[in-house]
Amino acid sequence: MNTRRHAFFALLAGSAVLVAGCANPQVSDYARQQPTLELDRYFNGRIRAHGMFQKRGGEVVRRFTVVMDCHWQGNQGVLDEAFTYSDGTTERRVWRLTKHADGRYTGRADDVVGEAQGQTSGNAFRWNYTLRLPVDGTTYEVQFDDWMFLIDERVMLNRATMSKFGVSLGEVLLSFRKE
Repeated sequence: MNTRRHAFFALLAGSAVLVAGCANPQVSDYARQQPTLELDRYFNGRIRAHGMFQKRGGEVVRRFTVVMDCHWQGNQGVLDEAFTYSDGTTERRVWRLTKHADGRYTGRADDVVGEAQGQTSGNAFRWNYTLRLPVDGTTYEVQFDDWMFLIDERVMLNRATMSKFGVSLGEVLLSFRKE
């Protein structure tokens, strides 16, 4: 009986180590990383971005550029995004952001369901929201887990995972460059 108990506890301890090893990173993990990302400072003025969407298997299915005109008044910011896709189609999204205490941000846009929630720490920003995404005449509500990392004063990299019902649909990769 004692051997079974030891085996059970060894299995339990091993499982705990595996689960901890699979834990997702938290934005606070980047608290000491430099340069410090201040969204209201970085997203102020004109920004250009280049990106692509990859299906979960890795196939690149859409490439795009974005020109962003951004400005802030106090703790309120507007990020006006103009997308141009590789097939020639265009799209516009206007984010209205609010800066809160402790690096927290909330935001709204016409095609976002409810309110986006975000947090900065060190050089990182994590942004979660649900987007209404039109595909072939049908609109789907897709969850985004967006991570941005400030590389230097002008360059920021962005990786967003897209999912529906917890199932990964793919990733969006972006490179921002402040003019």
